[in-house]
Amino acid sequence: MRRKLHLKVYFTTVLALILWTAGWAIAPVAVALTQIRLFDIDYHDCPASIGQGVVTSDGSSLQANCFIVTGKAENTSGRTVYNADIFGRIFDANNDPAMQNRNRLGAIAEVPPGISPFELRISVAANQPTPLRLERFKAAGFTGTVRR
Repeated sequence: MRRKLHLKVYFTTVLALILWTAGWAIAPVAVALTQIRLFDIDYHDCPASIGQGVVTSDGSSLQANCFIVTGKAENTSGRTVYNADIFGRIFDANNDPAMQNRNRLGAIAEVPPGISPFELRISVAANQPTPLRLERFKAAGFTGTVRR
């Protein structure tokens, strides 16, 4: 009786070890968040064809000014980064936040390895004076496909 119990425990342990090892072997590779350095950040007015009918960042129909934020993105990961979210702070000439309660400003669809240009369209309420001050811009994305 003891021998049967001992064999049963032995086989159960071996089976559990095999399944655990197989789980590690076939487990999907974890996708880590990749940081992207953004620099040479500047902005300019949107072309008239893009800026017509602009609404403010909160979705209201108040008058707004359209701007294109431009800069360079540096991807040092060696792999293309997808859906890189852009974060930053934008202030008006009075040091008031131009994008109230928003640090995520948009996204870059693909950032290849190395340095590449990017641009982002933003809307700022027309009553906020310029020049704008752009601070703490950075991006982060994934080197694999991510469902959104």
